[in-house]
Amino acid sequence: MPKVLSPADLALTIGALATEAGVNVETIRFYQRRGLLPEPERPPRGVRRYGPADVARVRFIKSAQRIGFSLDEVAQLLQLEDGTGCGQAREIATHRLLDVRQRLTDLQRIEAALSALVARCADARGRVACPLIAALQEAA
Repeated sequence: MPKVLSPADLALTIGALATEAGVNVETIRFYQRRGLLPEPERPPRGVRRYGPADVARVRFIKSAQRIGFSLDEVAQLLQLEDGTGCGQAREIATHRLLDVRQRLTDLQRIEAALSALVARCADARGRVACPLIAALQEAA
């Protein structure tokens, strides 16, 4: 049986929710527009109130983003939050892991190219033309 929330459980304004979750108010609104965070009903002449579940949800979203999940992937994970879709969650994470590994490979290639260009600059001290600038001009 779902827990019935009392008014005390839903005591946070949007600003307090943002502070509790470590984000700004615009982030909360953005998540609501994206359908990642439900927007509570506004009581007549009142202010929308949020509870601990909303704080946990925003923290979940931020945590997933920090490890590289896109907001679309976060939305998929949120649909699986009851824990019954572990296989689907693993597929989403596997796809993200493959993407991260590809980016690492790309970054290692870029690092090697930059390292070589910096070394060429060090070898060319005293010359008028900069090897780094020349190499970039050639590549263009």
